[in-house]
Amino acid sequence: MTDSARLVAGDRAPSFCLPNQYSSQVCLESLSGKVSIVYFYPKDMTPGCTLEATDLNEMGDRLRDLNIGLVGISPDSVESHLNFAERFHLGFDLLSDPTKAVMSAWGAYGEKMNYGRKVVGVIRSTFILNPDLTIAHALYAVKATGHATRILRLCEAMAPSR
Repeated sequence: MTDSARLVAGDRAPSFCLPNQYSSQVCLESLSGKVSIVYFYPKDMTPGCTLEATDLNEMGDRLRDLNIGLVGISPDSVESHLNFAERFHLGFDLLSDPTKAVMSAWGAYGEKMNYGRKVVGVIRSTFILNPDLTIAHALYAVKATGHATRILRLCEAMAPSR
């Protein structure tokens, strides 16, 4: 993957409509009008992905207070997402992108380093969107530990004062 495939602040977020864990279609446009978080992760039930999802979930009340949207996207099936969401009581949509087309459009799928080797796969990435669905922050190859706190700080700085 080259840097030219990556999104940067100011880019328009690539559109999508994907099924969530309940098989309902969720489209990017549903996030319009508020600051939103779209994060991409490799696989349900794995240690890093579980840590990231549960940390974000713990911030759910604060995100809702700030009217911040949140969706996670991985190549896992709808059924896998439902099991993951139920097991960890996740209060946000997990979207299924088995073809990895949406991930590729966002620069969240491609060549990456894994334990010192180049591999092709999901690049753990998080995007914070402005209410007009442009990218405010594009964070690639993030580490799961402590990431949710960083995201919350960035979102709080963007949220309108109440």
